[in-house]
Amino acid sequence: MCTSALCLVCLSLLFRTSLSCFQCFVDVPDGLRLCWGHILTEHNVRNVDACFRKLDRIFNNNERVIEAGRVGGGYDKQLKELLDAEILPMVEEFHEKLNKDTVYEERLQTAADNFIAAASKLPRVSGCFPPCGFQSAGAVYNCVTCQYDSCEFPLDCPFKEINVTENSRSQIWCEVPFHLPDDIEVIWSVAEEKTQQVDQFKEVTAGVDRLYSIPSTSLQHQGTYQCEIYSGQRSIVRLYYYLTVTPQDVEGHTELQEIFDLSLVPGGRLLPEPAGSPPSLLLLLLPSPLLLTACLTALLLLLFLSLGALYWSTKPEQTHHADGDEDLAF
Repeated sequence: MCTSALCLVCLSLLFRTSLSCFQCFVDVPDGLRLCWGHILTEHNVRNVDACFRKLDRIFNNNERVIEAGRVGGGYDKQLKELLDAEILPMVEEFHEKLNKDTVYEERLQTAADNFIAAASKLPRVSGCFPPCGFQSAGAVYNCVTCQYDSCEFPLDCPFKEINVTENSRSQIWCEVPFHLPDDIEVIWSVAEEKTQQVDQFKEVTAGVDRLYSIPSTSLQHQGTYQCEIYSGQRSIVRLYYYLTVTPQDVEGHTELQEIFDLSLVPGGRLLPEPAGSPPSLLLLLLPSPLLLTACLTALLLLLFLSLGALYWSTKPEQTHHADGDEDLAF
């Protein structure tokens, strides 16, 4: 028979080597009182270590118990309440009383089943959303470590590319797929180059607005925009947006060239317009074949008429010079 102090030390060592929901929420002295009167039926002797091994098998190494304990943030208190409701009455009932191991087996297994059924009804969380950000709301309680598992994602998110035309309005939304606390602060910073080096950024605005707007984008606005979200002086996530600004004249020339290239097929013929689609700008500017033929015919006719008029206007002048020459001859 061991002293209470020695058993307390043994029980503490056992809990440290094999953690689960039982050790997370049941105090060591209560566990000692629970196992004090454990009797091995085969040998009719009191054996506290055998009771500890029974607890280890029914609670600590039971995957169903561990899975039932995977609750969302703040619900670990309810887990303790549920387990206390099953274990503490047994502690009071078994304290300094001898009970056979078969009684312990039945009562502890029933307590574990009741805990699994009740804990499984507690709210779960959607978990972690990759690829970045400190997501405290996505953390899940772990009965093996007696703490919440963090999502363990990096703070910095990958780049997102934004392309705009010069003089157009630009809007950058600082959006994340996970839940944010209520006390957030949003800091917008900008760097001229495409970079994630924090020291390269210059702060431009701070507040709660997750929208950064540029009414009229110029070439000077091109660069990397960083959105960093804080909660209680702690950085939660950093998002990066690279803004590319295309000059307006280049944009217009490129669009017209694309329209022209897409509208022509080999041989210089125009592609037919799809049924029901509005005519393109290029087709509106180009005349139809019939109208083109009429215009060319009119131009040729005007040319012939002009040449004829020029010929008849110069002929009398030449005749007049000829008569003068004859008079001089006489």
